[in-house]
Amino acid sequence: MSLLELQPMAEKLFSDVRELTFDGVGVTRQSYGRGESDTADYLRAFAASEGLEVKPDRAANLVFGLPGTASVSAVTWTGSHIDSVPQGGNFDGYAGVVAGLLCLVAQKASGRSYDRPLEVVAFRGEESAWFGKAYMGSGALLGKISESDLSLKQRTTGESMETCMRRCGADVDAIRTQQLLLDKVRIKAYIELHIEQGPVMVARKLPLAVVSGIRGNVRHNRVVCHGDAQHSGVVPRWLRHDAMFAVADLIMRIDEHWRVLLERGTDLVVTTGIVSTDPVEHSISRIPGQVSFSLEARSKSTDTLEAFYQLMRAECAAIERERGVRFEFDGRMLSEPATMDGEICGVLANACTAQDAAFEVIPSGAGHDASLFANAGIPSGMLFVRNQNGSHNPHEAMEIDDFMLGVRAMDVAFMQLK
Repeated sequence: MSLLELQPMAEKLFSDVRELTFDGVGVTRQSYGRGESDTADYLRAFAASEGLEVKPDRAANLVFGLPGTASVSAVTWTGSHIDSVPQGGNFDGYAGVVAGLLCLVAQKASGRSYDRPLEVVAFRGEESAWFGKAYMGSGALLGKISESDLSLKQRTTGESMETCMRRCGADVDAIRTQQLLLDKVRIKAYIELHIEQGPVMVARKLPLAVVSGIRGNVRHNRVVCHGDAQHSGVVPRWLRHDAMFAVADLIMRIDEHWRVLLERGTDLVVTTGIVSTDPVEHSISRIPGQVSFSLEARSKSTDTLEAFYQLMRAECAAIERERGVRFEFDGRMLSEPATMDGEICGVLANACTAQDAAFEVIPSGAGHDASLFANAGIPSGMLFVRNQNGSHNPHEAMEIDDFMLGVRAMDVAFMQLK
């Protein structure tokens, strides 16, 4: 059976999981929670029906392979994550798992095999939306989850990450001590297919793209600006300690620094995705005494991230003096940028050319599990598939023809790896 003949299977894998995790708007697959676990159970059943082997690893990710692959000493890994943001799209992450599974099914049906056996990994917990921490499933394997990470609370239930991971079968005791839970020597390469989550490929009419590198980020899930709550009608400007105006001042100063850095050719994006006053006490006639917000910067350069972070903290100190407020920061989180392996990028480029597919080499602004493997010293690469309407929303619109083109390119790449 050829990959071309597996398009109906791909369509069913996508439609079944969408129906299984549909929330009325988009799909919701909670990290180490119900939607993600429902997807994992579905994939287990699919693998069994196709004669594939599947086993959980010590972080509760799922590892799929052809019978006997688990005992070999050198493999290629592919895959992606199966969680989603709340009310997200169906293809983010999950498309990479489906692509790998199709390659396994095609091999088993045809009797052919890659020179280096392939394993497909369905990672849990890549999205930071649920606990404020990204790369939980892959990070746990690589000893990157700390004691403080395990105490982070799930956004809706309030349960700790430790509780949720343990419920799914993860070895939390080993994760807490940051043990290495995989054999890095055995994994000779990691290649991930993923939808592009921005507009570049659609604008350039590219069905595929080879990823050169992945931006890192520095972030605070919650910063609180403490001011002084007073009656809005009686306190003049010069006597106010307005937390909302202080936060607005900070955001505008950050935006101006960002503009200047972009003019100098610096790679940087900055986002404040959450801003809120306390709904219990806020009022149209009350000067806000407390405002909380999130803050994130992303760049391909660790030096840029650190310099911008220190610039932000200096502006906070200046605003504290000028407005009589105080900024309180939760734990700083840093994800390192990653560069994809040059040889694997070349293999993926050749695979695109073999499919007569127009492609370019582009960076990824979004984070991916591939960055952790690359920074752990495992040669890594990524292939992007064109996707309309961006991502982290229910309107993702990857065309199945583009996806199958990407799967065939991945298949060619796996055949070239020795």
